[in-house]
Amino acid sequence: MSDLASRAPEFDSERNRLYRIFKTVVEMLNDRGYQISSPIPRLDTPHEFYTQYMRGSTIDRESMSLVARTDRPHDDVLLVFFSSEASVGVKSLRGYTERMVGQGSHHGIVIYQKSITSSGVRVINEMSGKFHLESFHEDDLLVNITKHVLVPKHHVLTLEEKRILLERYHLKDSQLPRIQPSDPVAKYFGLKRGQVVKITRASETAGRYITYRLCM
Repeated sequence: MSDLASRAPEFDSERNRLYRIFKTVVEMLNDRGYQISSPIPRLDTPHEFYTQYMRGSTIDRESMSLVARTDRPHDDVLLVFFSSEASVGVKSLRGYTERMVGQGSHHGIVIYQKSITSSGVRVINEMSGKFHLESFHEDDLLVNITKHVLVPKHHVLTLEEKRILLERYHLKDSQLPRIQPSDPVAKYFGLKRGQVVKITRASETAGRYITYRLCM
């Protein structure tokens, strides 16, 4: 029996796992209002994903990298990097930022397998004035959290929608309930401090119940 054959169940599980992660990332970018510039496969079944990203007996994470754009004014080109290393360190992060500069981007997302090293975290913080680098553990993207039956609908307000909301109810930012940037749904939408999200829940009495939260 070949080595690949002996590892077949493990191999199939890993490539299916990466397919699910990639699909969630594409959905996340779409939900943020981005259009993906990179050529990507159809994702209704895993077959085309495997065809495009298989290199020999493994999925090539580096080839899964994405470039995304939006029509919104002042929004940056967004690059998504899938790390082939178990732990992402300084060298990889600097390589990512070099690629971002080449695309005229200051906004990136790093998808990591196990961890980002302590020195890597320090570099991300040091570069925060020039680059906005988000990070997600692969396990956090196995499912799209916004599709869970218990997660209500979230809509990130534009600056104009936020202004109208505050004026209509004579509110200040500080009077709104809070949501932390580390909240899983806030991370999914890439919420930044000062942004407001509209949350719509089903209600047995009112049909629907709407609340607003300020990212702080």
